[in-house]
Amino acid sequence: MTRWWSQTAGGLPRTFWYLWTATLINRLGSFVAIYLGVYLVSVRGFSPAYAGVVIGLHGAGSAAGSVLGGVVADRWGRRPAMLAGNVAAAAAAVSLGLSNHPTAVAALTLLLGLFLGVARPAFTATIIDVVGERDRLRALTLNYWAINIGFAVAATVAGLLVRADPLLLFLVNAAVLLGTAALIGLKVPESRPAPVTVGQFTRADSGGLGTVLRDRVFLTFTALTGLAWLCIQGSVMLPVALQADGLPASAYGPVIAVNGLMIVLGQLFVPRLVGRFDRSRTIAAAVVVVGAGFALTALADAVWFYAFTVAVWTLGEMLMTPANSALTADLSPAAQRGRYQGVYSLGYAFASFAGPTLGGLVAARFSTDALWLGLFGLALLVAAGNLLAVRPRARRIEALRAGATSAAAPGRTAAAVA
Repeated sequence: MTRWWSQTAGGLPRTFWYLWTATLINRLGSFVAIYLGVYLVSVRGFSPAYAGVVIGLHGAGSAAGSVLGGVVADRWGRRPAMLAGNVAAAAAAVSLGLSNHPTAVAALTLLLGLFLGVARPAFTATIIDVVGERDRLRALTLNYWAINIGFAVAATVAGLLVRADPLLLFLVNAAVLLGTAALIGLKVPESRPAPVTVGQFTRADSGGLGTVLRDRVFLTFTALTGLAWLCIQGSVMLPVALQADGLPASAYGPVIAVNGLMIVLGQLFVPRLVGRFDRSRTIAAAVVVVGAGFALTALADAVWFYAFTVAVWTLGEMLMTPANSALTADLSPAAQRGRYQGVYSLGYAFASFAGPTLGGLVAARFSTDALWLGLFGLALLVAAGNLLAVRPRARRIEALRAGATSAAAPGRTAAAVA
């Protein structure tokens, strides 16, 4: 076990562990995003329809903020994006908790999503900056593990806070955001790489989005990732399927808990399992496993069977997520990592919006069984797309590596150049 832990977590730079701690703290206090819908309906008395619109605004703000934050991280630095995003989000969270006018609530929710989104690309880009290419998969896996541990605890604590005083959701969330900013400000140095010229990627276009929008290899990867996450977002329709089978609503809790439990207990074994395989082929295999899990859901008729299907598609999610993150890093030129991370996040934003919407339409128009089989078919198409992209991605990665080696010495940062 000691040897396994050393191979899983050993040898990573101290800055990474500060970032990992910041992730854990941040997610431990992410109460507003978890309980926003319940808060708006149960505490403020707004209609479910209004709550749905507001939650959608939070997602839209997060998507826009991610793109903006990526540009800020590349042009002005990772630290300014992370610090400004977290501090501004703390202010928005407190303001939202004190507001009750519908227009103000909607506007502040949009701003909260925007500011939270600004910090995220810079955060991931910093991890990629400070961790060597060989260790990125396990570093990103460890970060994903922290996200899920924090989310699991936050979901429980948020329920206690909302019963004590709903305003605590916003005040504690704001305090956690300020704590995250303080840790980054004190312990995380600027890591933005010095400008380099790598093929078509030049310093002249490092402040805008043009490079990413012309990168067909990366845009195709982002689109396929969004469709893969769309499959996983189909899980929001599990309560409907349980009800259709005559199972109690309370069964959804233990069924979906399998997802979080597996990730927390098993995610750290993933790097050794998939690290030696090609990223694109790993993603293709993982998406097939995700699709198979949902296909099995069409046959489920008991709580244990539903829990088993969740275990299957969760295994695919566990394999897919770190491989996707590592491949994003591989495909991103060093000087443009922030904006590449920002554009990459749009795939998940699309899935978060389209998944529940399309899932509900398909289930209402046809049936939940049709939805599960449709997700399986979509998963097979995504897997095929990733297999077809193996060679173009390999050529792009090789070109970026060759260009980076010839254009700049490893480890030089913008601060070092200054």
